[in-house]
Amino acid sequence: MEPLIRLLPDHVANQIAAGEVVQRPASVVKELLENSVDAGAGQITLVLKDAGRTLVQVTDDGRGMGPDDARLCFERHATSKIRAADDLATLRTKGFRGEALASIAAVAQVDLRTRPQAAELGTRVAMEGSRVRAQEPVAMAAGTTIAVRNLFYNIPARRQFLKSDAVELKHVLEEFQRVALAHPGIGFQVVHNDQELFRMPGSAPDAAEGAALRQRVVHLLGRRYDERLVPVEESTGHLRITGFIGKPEFARRTRGEQYFFVNQRFIRSSYLEHAVRAAFDELVARDHHPAWFLFLELDPAHIDINIHPTKTEIKFRDDRSVYAVLHAALRRALGRFNIAPSLDFEPEPAIMSAFAGMPSVPAVAPVVKAPDWRPQDLGPRRDPTGWQQLFDLRDGPPGPVPPADMGLERPAAHVLPMGEAEADHGPRPVFQMQGGYIVSPLRSGLMVVDRKRALERIAYERALKRLEQGNGPSQAELFPRNIELAPQDFALVGELLPELRALGLDLEVFGGRTITVRGLPAESMNDDPAALLDTLIAQLHSERGTLRLERHAAIARSMARSVAARSEEAPAQEHLRDLVDRLFACEVPYWTPGGKPTLITFGLDELAQRFDRG
Repeated sequence: MEPLIRLLPDHVANQIAAGEVVQRPASVVKELLENSVDAGAGQITLVLKDAGRTLVQVTDDGRGMGPDDARLCFERHATSKIRAADDLATLRTKGFRGEALASIAAVAQVDLRTRPQAAELGTRVAMEGSRVRAQEPVAMAAGTTIAVRNLFYNIPARRQFLKSDAVELKHVLEEFQRVALAHPGIGFQVVHNDQELFRMPGSAPDAAEGAALRQRVVHLLGRRYDERLVPVEESTGHLRITGFIGKPEFARRTRGEQYFFVNQRFIRSSYLEHAVRAAFDELVARDHHPAWFLFLELDPAHIDINIHPTKTEIKFRDDRSVYAVLHAALRRALGRFNIAPSLDFEPEPAIMSAFAGMPSVPAVAPVVKAPDWRPQDLGPRRDPTGWQQLFDLRDGPPGPVPPADMGLERPAAHVLPMGEAEADHGPRPVFQMQGGYIVSPLRSGLMVVDRKRALERIAYERALKRLEQGNGPSQAELFPRNIELAPQDFALVGELLPELRALGLDLEVFGGRTITVRGLPAESMNDDPAALLDTLIAQLHSERGTLRLERHAAIARSMARSVAARSEEAPAQEHLRDLVDRLFACEVPYWTPGGKPTLITFGLDELAQRFDRG
């Protein structure tokens, strides 16, 4: 009987193996650039023809190879990186499997020229379809040049699956950017069809790490990124995190600038991405994507990089601790730096005159008697750094802080008392528009605040503070109300009863599926208890998927939306400025908990353009 199982010829086995490593020209670019990095190059040049399908050529000034190594590097599993399996636990280089050049040579025509610094002559090796076509000495500068021509020339079916040059070039540049970002100390040049796309110097050896990376990001993505970056730096006993995140206001609807590097190796990780997005929660809309350039350094023994042919997926020995440290580092960076757009609340005199005939807030903060909405009950969670300067309406040192009215906290620090501000410039005009918007002039234009969204942000931070503290004031109902709930609603309320009480909802289980409402939060004291509880339960059900992961935040969002939804009647004129002041006393005044803007501004230039003033 004829044998059914045969050993494949080497050139066929190499072509099959190449399918795992070489998928398109970008795969070749990645492998060759990483080889140059591992060779200690200080300058790397990438030349492309037809997006890499005709030519990918990489030249470096690295260590180079002698004649024997130049030939042996094309053999499968030939590597200078490991000698034993235990070496995998200490690897810090890019390539190590010894598959890249063998796979590339199986599906392309390859010309390698290399020379060590100490040698007088270099070596040229020509490969075609895994076969050696030539090996000879050659005169050349120290370093290595490898040219890969006619990719997939011997596998026409694979070549037909390549996309247009524009698409393939996009993939090539993505791979290039990953290598260039990971190594700001190396200079790079990229030429495509005789047109130079990038030329960037390597950073000086003594350059600060953060400055070198910032310069590299700006070189790659444009000068506009210089103002968009927030630095991140955190160190623990086993993990160091550095890099930058983009400011929330520059988040985009499409993905793009999201980069993780572990020990200078680009990786993809949905787990780490979740940590980043959790840190940006409430700062960007859910359909937007912030930028990040984050570098994690840890002992190679704590990760496994040998789980994917392209080495872009890794496993952490303790992924939970990495997640926690990363999330905390980003939250700290976002809180440490003033990431929100600045507004100047000193109106121009001409704007003040234009508003002179409109009603404005009295010079003294009003005493709230018993309105259906009590802004003073929605105190700020804490003073974020620098927000007070937005309200400074005069030059010179700030005045004293007014006493808190009704025993509740007022925005403190450098906020001027209303009377003092008005003594210099007069009252800052604030008025309602269509009942749902609050309009105020700025020196540079106009600001429009969405009243309900502002109320939602204020209520959210108040609710989150109460949940963290475990208690909140409750206004007792004159006549307690018994409310029967649906089974799923009753189960949800029972599960969250401690948190709901912390929010100021004085609830008790009466029996069966009945809840007794004995008190409501002070800001909801005029609400119908049944209606408020019904709205809150509906919001909690919508947050059901996130309750386990971010319990307090989900409950606070639900309460805030309930308060905003129940606030149908706009506040009286004298309370408008108080609402705006309390919005800007929030940690994140510019966005709702769901990432929607609370306000927009219209610059004078934009108004002039809309009126076609030329």
